[in-house]
Amino acid sequence: MDAGLRDIVRGHLGSEDAVGNLRRYFGLEGGAAYTGARFEHLGGDRVGVADVVTAEDLVAVQMLSVTVPAEAALELLEGKPGRQLSELLRRIPADADMAEVDAAELDTGSPADQAWRLLFRVKGIGWVKAGKLLARKRPRLIPVYDNVVKCLLGRPPHFWLPLHTALRADDHALHHTLLDLRKRAGIPETVSALRVCDIVLWMAHAKDHKAGRCPGHGTLSV
Repeated sequence: MDAGLRDIVRGHLGSEDAVGNLRRYFGLEGGAAYTGARFEHLGGDRVGVADVVTAEDLVAVQMLSVTVPAEAALELLEGKPGRQLSELLRRIPADADMAEVDAAELDTGSPADQAWRLLFRVKGIGWVKAGKLLARKRPRLIPVYDNVVKCLLGRPPHFWLPLHTALRADDHALHHTLLDLRKRAGIPETVSALRVCDIVLWMAHAKDHKAGRCPGHGTLSV
């Protein structure tokens, strides 16, 4: 992540609003929680399904305001793309944080990259849904990334590897900042560091973005 992007992320994570926004997102300030608060936890611990797409996964991505079309859902639940995805998921670490793995786990040609591209090619998925589905299956390793966060960061053409670099820099300082924010906000430890990052950034920009005060659209490569 270049210095400009790193400074944007650090600035928002260090904002006075970060903890309050996390608490509001999870309904800890007296109001209703955002539906996305259930993204990682819908369906409990999902024992035995880490390497397959389930109906609960498809419902979970709806918690983040996207819908997988019926035809695409059937392809992932019962079709060849779903079987191919399962083969790739078995090769992607399930219990490691992004800050803990080598860049090779996320680089071009890696199983994670292949899985993203496989999903991207399924009709009706696209880059946002592909990323959210992978984040559901590997919440500690793959970040949620959508037009709101992309816009806030200045629409960078790449995200996974720059974020990985930022999280590992200075003895994993940014990763520890995310864990500290999670603790200070009082949200469950089962919420991944990457989700904390996404929520803080999304909450910082969602209102302005949805009001049309910025472009926030463009192409994406991972």
